[in-house]
Amino acid sequence: MLSEVVLLACKDLIDDAKIGCADMVFKDVCLEILAKAKLVLSNEQFEELTFFVAERMKEERFPRSGRKGRKVRIQ
Repeated sequence: MLSEVVLLACKDLIDDAKIGCADMVFKDVCLEILAKAKLVLSNEQFEELTFFVAERMKEERFPRSGRKGRKVRIQ
């Protein structure tokens, strides 16, 4: 029961980080959450959380609107 609450809290934290963090920071936050969650979740719950994180990492941060953006050339 308590581990279910922890699992849901981890998912909420990951969703919040996805919205509010730069990509590299988001990945670092995910790794920290996974490391701590491993200590308190069952193997099945940890596997579920790992899959959840992997799916969030695959998502684009801002879905493309279909418009073409400007290309910036760095010299």
